[in-house]
Amino acid sequence: MFHGSMVAIVTPFTPKGRVDEEKYRQLIEFQIENGTDVIVPCGTTGESATLDYKEHDRVIEICIEQVKGRVPVVAGTGSNSTAEAIELSQHAKEMGADGVLLVSPYYNKPSQEGLYLHYKAVAEAVALPQILYNVPGRTGMNMEAGTTIRLAEFKNIVAIKEASGNVTQASEIIAKAGDKIDVLSGDDFLTLPLMACGAKGIISVTANIMPADVKAMVVAVDEGRWDDARALHLKMLEIHSTMFIDSNPVPVKTALSLMGKIDAHVRLPLAPLSAANLAKLTAVMKGYGLI
Repeated sequence: MFHGSMVAIVTPFTPKGRVDEEKYRQLIEFQIENGTDVIVPCGTTGESATLDYKEHDRVIEICIEQVKGRVPVVAGTGSNSTAEAIELSQHAKEMGADGVLLVSPYYNKPSQEGLYLHYKAVAEAVALPQILYNVPGRTGMNMEAGTTIRLAEFKNIVAIKEASGNVTQASEIIAKAGDKIDVLSGDDFLTLPLMACGAKGIISVTANIMPADVKAMVVAVDEGRWDDARALHLKMLEIHSTMFIDSNPVPVKTALSLMGKIDAHVRLPLAPLSAANLAKLTAVMKGYGLI
């Protein structure tokens, strides 16, 4: 249902820390103009953890308003509280989102049965296509392939964003439940390997600054142009790595600032890039012709 090059879009802030609606709308247009298939607001890259409820809803609302149905909008509505995830997801549905992205409950460290029951509750409460999001580095625990395969039985659980870095785990999901649930890469540098195994695309950080290149690689895979896909994969490796020289989204927001698209402001407890990392990011971006 949700395939291709999908951007985990940043939430730009003004220097005073407020949501910058105008810059946000411009970023959305930049993505659509460069062929991005799905816009994903309020994910990790969108700093959802520091948006209050009103801001969270507004960021999703702006995205839906600006997109105007040209591409799907999949809203980040996950929480470490099942009741809160349901509430956020219902709000997204009411605003007109095409689907929701649900990060696994963080900090609580639920068992695999707890994870299953959490996602089951959301699926049963909200009649909207849902993408599970497994990111152990952020949540403190891994959702095992067996749990995802169980959840694939719910018709409105349509995909999983796999950011475990475990190609074997992702492959097991595809092998055993690929007819029921799509696997999406959650790591830019693993998009090509995972798509070679049957994944359907990427929810990307790098696409914030290089949307056309990320889209071109996904299209090359879909069209069976493996040499072209491999060349693009290798071309983007350095920029993928550079997007994680500090906690996401600090590097990518700084990169967008260097490109003149937004202010680099992030909310505490995130902090600006160090001078050394800023110099590294600047050099890499110059090498790519981005600045």
